[in-house]
Amino acid sequence: MTSLFSSFAAEKCIKNSGPAHFMEKSLQRKESSLGPDGELVVQTGKHTGRSANDKYVVVNEQSSEKIWWENNINKMDQQTFDQLKKDVIAFLNTKDELFATERSIGSGNHYALGIEFISSRASAALFSTYMFKAAGQKVNDTYQIIHAPDFVLDPVKYKTKSETVIVTCFKNKCTIIAGTFYAGEIKKSMFSIMNFLTPDAGLLPMHSGANQNKKGESFVFFGLSGTGKTTLSTDEGLDLIGDDEHGLSDKGVFNFEGGCYAKTFKLAADTEPSIFKASTRFGSFLENVMLSADRKKIDFFDDSVTENGRSSYPLSFVDERVESGEGAIPKHLFYLSADAFGVLPPVSLLEPEQAMDYFVLGYSAKLAGTEIGVKVPSATFSTCFGAPFMLRHPTVYSALLREMMTKHNIKIWLVNTGWYGGAYGVGQRFPLKVTRNLIRQIQQGKLDKATFAKDEVFGLSIPQEVEGIDSKILNPKNAWSNTAEYMTTARKLEDSFRAQLIKMKG
Repeated sequence: MTSLFSSFAAEKCIKNSGPAHFMEKSLQRKESSLGPDGELVVQTGKHTGRSANDKYVVVNEQSSEKIWWENNINKMDQQTFDQLKKDVIAFLNTKDELFATERSIGSGNHYALGIEFISSRASAALFSTYMFKAAGQKVNDTYQIIHAPDFVLDPVKYKTKSETVIVTCFKNKCTIIAGTFYAGEIKKSMFSIMNFLTPDAGLLPMHSGANQNKKGESFVFFGLSGTGKTTLSTDEGLDLIGDDEHGLSDKGVFNFEGGCYAKTFKLAADTEPSIFKASTRFGSFLENVMLSADRKKIDFFDDSVTENGRSSYPLSFVDERVESGEGAIPKHLFYLSADAFGVLPPVSLLEPEQAMDYFVLGYSAKLAGTEIGVKVPSATFSTCFGAPFMLRHPTVYSALLREMMTKHNIKIWLVNTGWYGGAYGVGQRFPLKVTRNLIRQIQQGKLDKATFAKDEVFGLSIPQEVEGIDSKILNPKNAWSNTAEYMTTARKLEDSFRAQLIKMKG
């Protein structure tokens, strides 16, 4: 494959320059400003979340039979993609400066891809430096990302729904991102590519965080954005493997990325010390986060722009981490579900069939800010806890999970990081300290011999006692003041589960 960089004038291209120089260039070009401790603070304009309806895959022999097109994935023909690529490259070649990196994703011990990245934005090159791993490891293939956020796209000419496009061509091994400055599109485009390719190698891609205790035991946290993957995987006393994207093979779990991309709304040193420390130091990348009027303080509680403020930083900013980004086969998997109806228990142990069903369901609340137009939490089903990034049918991924769970005797838990005592707007959200305590008890083996009882609506196995937790909230029915109202709400949700499973399983 011809190198991406051969399409651009070498004298214009600042390549692999390193974080400090990319920061300097970003500031000189007024793409960003400096925070009180030297953080690079970037605003992304109207796109403060992913453009979920603007994702495309080119239809060709590599994709036509394998892509799960019903999953809000738009089709683009090869001719249109080729023209778009030609036009975007021509547009970038009008720039005085371009910013490029050579990186990788995945693990050479399991599965990895090389990445050639080019952008009109120095801050985007910094982001790619943080989020992807260094080049040089053994790779299975190489993909390209052409990032032109300021390209003015004509929807009529390119047959798109809007002036924004995120399109991948598996024949050309190339992704084009145009019309959006939101950096999350960069990392999720490569995650989607890994999710498409790794199953053919017998690997399970996971929208998950992962950590490891001092005994070398690994734990994985599935969940949608905002449900707690980063927070719960970045816990004191445990070593972080990664916060968002992983693969699982018979060799163990491995991080796809080289950095973290954490939500920052209400970030505080006392509740999330590791993330706070990594986000408030020289070189951290803050996106859509507000500074105080005197610029002496970062206000993580200011959501005037969005609740989806973000911090990106390399894993080296985290003190407690697994240097290799790899861990053993996990003992426990956690499904994180922010239940907006407040009827799921805070923790329950899933039987094998339940584990498959809840994986296919991917039930949670879509939290404010993570996608354009989402203002308040709403119930959603996101299969495999990451449907927007799963390019293949969920049965492909669930079959791989079942195989891993059975072969390695992995326990799977459903954890409600959402509401109790009532639905959103009435009940309360589970405090982080409660969820952390539940997770820690499982990680320490304290629930291995616990007594469980079945929930009467969902059939979930609920522990009857957990040290340090009020037993009243372990069974969600007991936390509601009106039992009849709880039963009505719970049964309605359970009915929706059944309907969704019928739809997903065909």
